[in-house]
Amino acid sequence: MAMSLNHFSIRSLDLDACERFYCGLLGLTKGPRPPFPFPGLWLYAGDTGEWANAVIHIIGIDRNDPEGLKRYLGDRDESSLHGTGAVDHVAFFTTGLAQMLATLREHGIEGRERTVPLLGLHQVFVDDPNGVVVELNFPAHEKTALAA
Repeated sequence: MAMSLNHFSIRSLDLDACERFYCGLLGLTKGPRPPFPFPGLWLYAGDTGEWANAVIHIIGIDRNDPEGLKRYLGDRDESSLHGTGAVDHVAFFTTGLAQMLATLREHGIEGRERTVPLLGLHQVFVDDPNGVVVELNFPAHEKTALAA
């Protein structure tokens, strides 16, 4: 069996904050989404015409009409919707470290940086509006170039 990660989903009470973070800060694009019986966003890395590029599904919670979501995916207590729970973090390979660090500074976000020499990666960890830890993996040579 061949397998690859398709997407991850986050339940959120604040779709706007998620869109600002993932699109405005990380550069994903809001794109088409099936007409599910609950609000949400599909965020794409690449062509929004290809559903497989929807790498993050934000599942909105409509407090005025929660039944569609409850019937489709099941109920969750709102107190469980902060942080990553048993999942420690989600990660993306990316490029453009200098620009990302500048963008984080502009937004007053302090990323947590690490370099993994054996893998040739420079990692930047940030928390999304729901407390989900997002790891951005850049080629380590980009960090070296910044230090020069």
